[in-house]
Amino acid sequence: MSGLAILIPIALLMGLCGLVFFFWAMRHDQFEDLDGAAQRILIEDEDEQP
Repeated sequence: MSGLAILIPIALLMGLCGLVFFFWAMRHDQFEDLDGAAQRILIEDEDEQP
């Protein structure tokens, strides 16, 4: 039972930290262009030598 007294606050703290970091990422536009990097890999470079 004493293990739960330690693990539950740790789990709540980790969840709260994850939520804070998620909102920080949303505020700093980290999720602005999700498709750009995926499509950039398909574009061929024009500078390549055959």
